[in-house]
Amino acid sequence: MEHAGLQRPRATLACNLDTNLLRAAHPLLAAGQVEALEWSFDALFQFPEIPDWFTALIQAYSEEGRLVGHGVFFSLFSGRWSAEQQQWLDRLKALSEVYRFDHVTEHFGFMTGADFHKGAPLGIPFTPQTLQLGRDRLKRISAAAGCPVGLENLAFAYTLDEVKRHGDFLEQLLEPINGFIILDLHNLYCQLHNFRQSAEELLRLMPLHRVREIHISGGSWEPAAGQRNRQIRRDTHDGTVPKAVFDLLEKALPKCPNLKYVVLEQLGGALETPEQQRAFQVDFRTMYRILQHPNHLAGKPTSLNDFQPPAFTLSATPRSDEALHQQQQALSEILENAASLREARTQLSVSPLAGTAWNVEHWEDDMLETARRIAQKWKGGWG
Repeated sequence: MEHAGLQRPRATLACNLDTNLLRAAHPLLAAGQVEALEWSFDALFQFPEIPDWFTALIQAYSEEGRLVGHGVFFSLFSGRWSAEQQQWLDRLKALSEVYRFDHVTEHFGFMTGADFHKGAPLGIPFTPQTLQLGRDRLKRISAAAGCPVGLENLAFAYTLDEVKRHGDFLEQLLEPINGFIILDLHNLYCQLHNFRQSAEELLRLMPLHRVREIHISGGSWEPAAGQRNRQIRRDTHDGTVPKAVFDLLEKALPKCPNLKYVVLEQLGGALETPEQQRAFQVDFRTMYRILQHPNHLAGKPTSLNDFQPPAFTLSATPRSDEALHQQQQALSEILENAASLREARTQLSVSPLAGTAWNVEHWEDDMLETARRIAQKWKGGWG
């Protein structure tokens, strides 16, 4: 459907090789409501073979130009370049010669943990050094993928100042490759709750002209550190989509002139029962109905940017930052092993991060404790 010369965003499913997820998605696929697929391609790098039926599904959307790739494990801002990152790029390049990705995306941040494939994405200080590091890495993803490249906004932050500066840093980071943003609205929901901000204010701080894709999902609550009756919102992808996130979708749609995909995400581990699968289908159909309605296009300008990357040159050696690497290693060690919030705070005060642009002295207790719990949950790996 088109309205006022604009193509409405495509109702998209985050689809991976997961039995529960595919069982939940089957009625949606059969009904023709899944207009595009987002594939976390690097989640399958560990498997020597992909089943033929799954390859056929991916290929069908690829041939229609309705397949997008979503990376998880590249660790864009790791201070030290690793062999695993080069292998990731090589595999992406090979996949891009088999499948037609309309675009490819990765997460903002770096992965905690010494093992490249174990950890959770956490933020970095917004400095000229990290800006140049991120730009170099994005160019390498762009060269491997041969298509538009984007980044997803983080759900997690240590301070409100970090939240407020995130959008501007993304703009600076993406501009040299004409990159785009995945605006994850559940991530935004986490931040507006955890830092007591309004949706309007957080949307205002994001460069919405760079949004080509939107994510919606559910999550979970956990107790705040030492504060009775306060909870922290976590982006765990293991629940139904809150009404507040659908409300955010309604608010965001007319503000994003270059939006092409809206994606529902949920982990297969949260889709084990028929009831959970039906709830997932209800969420997708709710999203689908919202996108069918022409009202969100009212006043929306004509799309101006296809996010094709310009010509650029790559240095022979990937950029690294040894000081950043040492700081990240120290942070990972503290978060993964500190027995308490107090212990983490004490160790940070004498670590290589103290007195630096990380601003650890001003990290909020609730968010430091949340980071400690995240790191310790994923210390043993994903899943």
